[in-house]
Amino acid sequence: MSSLTAETITIAGAGGDEIEAYLARPQGPQRRGGMVVIHHIPGYDRATKEIVRRFAELGCDAVCPNLFHREAPGADADDAAAAARAKGGVPDDRLVGDVGGAAAYLRGLDTSNGKAGVIGYCSGGRQAVLAACSLPLDAAVDCYGGYVVRDSPDDARTSLVPKLPDLSCPLLGLFGKDDQRPSPPEVEQLATLLRQHGKQFEFHSYDGAGHAFFAVDRPSYRVEAAVDGWDKIADFLDRHLS
Repeated sequence: MSSLTAETITIAGAGGDEIEAYLARPQGPQRRGGMVVIHHIPGYDRATKEIVRRFAELGCDAVCPNLFHREAPGADADDAAAAARAKGGVPDDRLVGDVGGAAAYLRGLDTSNGKAGVIGYCSGGRQAVLAACSLPLDAAVDCYGGYVVRDSPDDARTSLVPKLPDLSCPLLGLFGKDDQRPSPPEVEQLATLLRQHGKQFEFHSYDGAGHAFFAVDRPSYRVEAAVDGWDKIADFLDRHLS
């Protein structure tokens, strides 16, 4: 494993707000791409920070903005997530501003090669697609993001179908065939729409895997799907962020 550094920092998010973020970087002066990691609904937690460090091990500078910082600065992940959900979650425009600020931070590092991508899990998967349709990015990874092609039952998350023509970069999608958010028909609908718009994408769906199959600390974890998914991510980033 390569040497890396990790620390909590402050970045400028939407509207110039100062928000907490977690940064991990490989050691060394080599030029490299950057990855913005969007955390899942449970929040800016230990599992997400492990993912940020994994991207550093893959050779990227990586940062995860704390999307719930405004609702509960300094609170633990569970309390902050509860506070954010009580207020209806993260507004889409604020999400775009926070991811844009994180990408700008990565591109401003002395090791940046000028390229930045985004990845999200669960709710973050939808938000990764939203960011890639709203910002100039170089790669995007959607890990089982629900409500991309349909509205959520509570209308808190609206379909991104009208935004898909603006997708700015190649998209990698990783899904479980036993998932219902998104279901296999929704994944196929998304693929059909991306083809119609002439977008570059690749989707992989795994047998025996449901929602959150990457989550090593949950019963939903599926080792074969997760290992292959990480291999797909590493290859994708090597092609689009190097």
